[in-house]
Amino acid sequence: MAADADVKQQIARETEWRARLAVPAFAGGVLYLLSGIITNSIAGGAPTVGVLQGLAPAVEGHPKPAVSPRAPEVKYLSHHASSLIISSVMAAFAIIALTLALMLLAEAARFRRPASWAAARPLILIGGVALAVISLVHQAVLAIETHSFAVGHDFSNHAVDNALAKSTPNLISQYLDLLAGLAVAIAMGVIMVNSIRVGLVTRWLGVVGIISALLIFLPIGGATLEVIPSFWLVAIGILYIGKWPNGQPPAWESAEARPWPSRAQMRQQAGAGGGRRPALAGGPADVAPAPAQPASAGSSRKRRRKRGGRG
Repeated sequence: MAADADVKQQIARETEWRARLAVPAFAGGVLYLLSGIITNSIAGGAPTVGVLQGLAPAVEGHPKPAVSPRAPEVKYLSHHASSLIISSVMAAFAIIALTLALMLLAEAARFRRPASWAAARPLILIGGVALAVISLVHQAVLAIETHSFAVGHDFSNHAVDNALAKSTPNLISQYLDLLAGLAVAIAMGVIMVNSIRVGLVTRWLGVVGIISALLIFLPIGGATLEVIPSFWLVAIGILYIGKWPNGQPPAWESAEARPWPSRAQMRQQAGAGGGRRPALAGGPADVAPAPAQPASAGSSRKRRRKRGGRG
């Protein structure tokens, strides 16, 4: 076990950093949601090309048309490039706030349970910073490529593919973004499991964190599912500022592991406590023996009769 001085120092350090990270966590949750709303709003307004429109040039005898049916989509994205970059800046700030919040959780969990995976903290630091930076770079690359397409003279299908995905800068940024997102998802999942084990977060908040890690790695569902990571960041802000409903988890105040009981354990404790009173802490030696009960009057008369008959 850690010395009392180390425990006090750790609690003071955690209290200080929780106070510093509470507001960034709140802001990160709000900005992540706003970023998703902006991105999905722009994507929803983009020109779409149906199956018949895409096949029309080939049906007319032009398998490689000079102007691709998807050219308006690229020009639309170029026109909204500044809004998309602002959205990426918001998301990057949210990822940095999430990274810092997870680093504190990782350090606190490892102090209470030294057997926790030591690589989780550096992995979330590297993955989180890389994901924030690469996401910005990827959006900047997309803005440059779509602008070059919009002001250029080549509007073919090949030019469209290069502008949106297949150019070398696009491919490199996409693969790096995928690796960074995977690192964040793995580290965040491990940190959430360790935090549940030592009692730093409630079980449901830990499960929401694991789901958020998957959604950050695989951004599916649009702004609807992006509410989940946003909610988790806001909830962590509430936890860090010390306003958690029903009080703070005891593990924060004691700097010791206080695992949350499972549902089976809670049912077992409730069943054991409802049938009888709990045993005294002192044990049998601290309980005075019960006084002997006096014999009843009827039994005394019977004994006297027997003695008289024998005499």
